[in-house]
Amino acid sequence: MKVSRRAALSEDERLDALGRLLTDTEIPMRLRVAGVIVLLYAQPVSRIVRLSIDDVIRDGETVLLRLGEPASPVPDPVAALLLEHIANRDNMNTATNSASHWPFPGRRAGQPALPDHLSALLNEVGVPTAAARGAAIGQQLLELPTPVVADALGYHDKTTSRLRNETGGTWSRYAPGDHGKSLPGSAAPTTLDS
Repeated sequence: MKVSRRAALSEDERLDALGRLLTDTEIPMRLRVAGVIVLLYAQPVSRIVRLSIDDVIRDGETVLLRLGEPASPVPDPVAALLLEHIANRDNMNTATNSASHWPFPGRRAGQPALPDHLSALLNEVGVPTAAARGAAIGQQLLELPTPVVADALGYHDKTTSRLRNETGGTWSRYAPGDHGKSLPGSAAPTTLDS
């Protein structure tokens, strides 16, 4: 796998690209959705094309995207865009794709879109995928502990730790797990009211 060391987008550039994808109806829907997944969830295009419709979970009013465990919540404007895309996907009118389970079906029967082609199209609409992924994961690691980001986005914990160190994140001493449980023989947790 070729590793790109291109500088990440600035946070302003990432947010500008995200806003454009959410509002510019001139950009094809599949590119808008794929670009948003890159910009919000730092996913490589090779993984985005391998998502299945089963990875989009509707839990009442909430929409989740299974990238890791637990599934990641999808913000309302993005959820509406994602659901609209799935309902109106390209390449679904041919006999070979009529029952496709890929959100980004390809031209070949039963196959998803080619990642290199989708990546090139994203670059054409102003979403340089490597730089966008770098910006997205960097922002995630500034806001959340590395184990949480690793689990939720399907990254390896060593990768997120290395990236956290590169971005200057401060969550270096977070211990994952259920902190609501008390250890055997220890006193129950108390609140200010007790």
